[in-house]
Amino acid sequence: MTKDTAQNETFTPSAEDLASIDAWFAEYDALAARGAVQEIADLAVFPLNLATDVPGGFGAVRQWDREEFVRVMTEVMGGGTAGMEMTSVRTPRFLTPNLVLVETEATVTVEGSTQSMRYADLLVRTAEGWAFQTMVQGGWGHGWPPATRG
Repeated sequence: MTKDTAQNETFTPSAEDLASIDAWFAEYDALAARGAVQEIADLAVFPLNLATDVPGGFGAVRQWDREEFVRVMTEVMGGGTAGMEMTSVRTPRFLTPNLVLVETEATVTVEGSTQSMRYADLLVRTAEGWAFQTMVQGGWGHGWPPATRG
């Protein structure tokens, strides 16, 4: 494998690069508010990688195809997130011009109950624009087998 030195040097995103990530998340958030899971799936690259943890203190990983993503997210999102009050602070870290890891610190309030969470998404630039390819968030692994090495 050869290295493309231009791709492996530290990349500093431009204001336009950062704005493109903000625009992508604005679209995602608007779709989530409506519960438009099929349209959200259009913003992904499948198979989608997921990393989480399981009760007992171990990590767990899976890959979802589009069908499984739509099924699970339809259950999770129900009729959308419009009834929730959610604030998010997103910190994009560009690895290259085409790969960006976005860490999100979010606070969600539903019926007076507030919960804080932190999660990350790996976005990849495609010919059609940014797409999410990996989701990382703790607490989703109930019933998942713990990850094993090798």
